[in-house]
Amino acid sequence: MIVHGGLIALLHREYWRGVLIEGPSGAGKSDLALRAMDAGFRLVADDRVELWVSAGRLFGRAPPALAGRIEVRGLDVIEVCALPFAPVALVARCGPAERIPQPRFAEFLGIAAPLIELDPREASAPAKLGRALSHFDEAGNRRI
Repeated sequence: MIVHGGLIALLHREYWRGVLIEGPSGAGKSDLALRAMDAGFRLVADDRVELWVSAGRLFGRAPPALAGRIEVRGLDVIEVCALPFAPVALVARCGPAERIPQPRFAEFLGIAAPLIELDPREASAPAKLGRALSHFDEAGNRRI
């Protein structure tokens, strides 16, 4: 399954945990990924993400033609050192966010992942992604 979005990953306790960034064209998905990369995340895929399930877990990677590339609006499509794939631990939907939302999930290929909504253009958006990854365990449950 291929979805329109981006996938970035952060090394967390010796394992990569991916954030699938969703939103309409022009919402700021690539810009958020680029700023998150400056905050320690690694690119997995930009613009399109190929999803699959293995051993009951959702994974994503870039289609071969887009691997290792990210669009930097106003500059060009540039090459970066990217991860070949990552497990999807969180879905971040670009848009208005509630102050303290009820738990939500997004489902892909029969697998549910925690879902957060955030404004991708906020300066704190990359930090929020890192905090959100720490907020959910590997099963998608909130940590107390």
